[in-house]
Amino acid sequence: MKEGEDYYINEDGNFVFTEAYHLKRGYCCKNKCKHCPWNFGKTGEDTKSEKK
Repeated sequence: MKEGEDYYINEDGNFVFTEAYHLKRGYCCKNKCKHCPWNFGKTGEDTKSEKK
């Protein structure tokens, strides 16, 4: 895994997986991840996120 490509460390010191990482993995883990490309657990407002 590459920092900045597959994950980043947020201001709280937690590892956050990127959308690119999730797509490489190939399936949804159903943990309501912040950058889930399958929008699992997101409301209508949340799904308006910008794709990078």
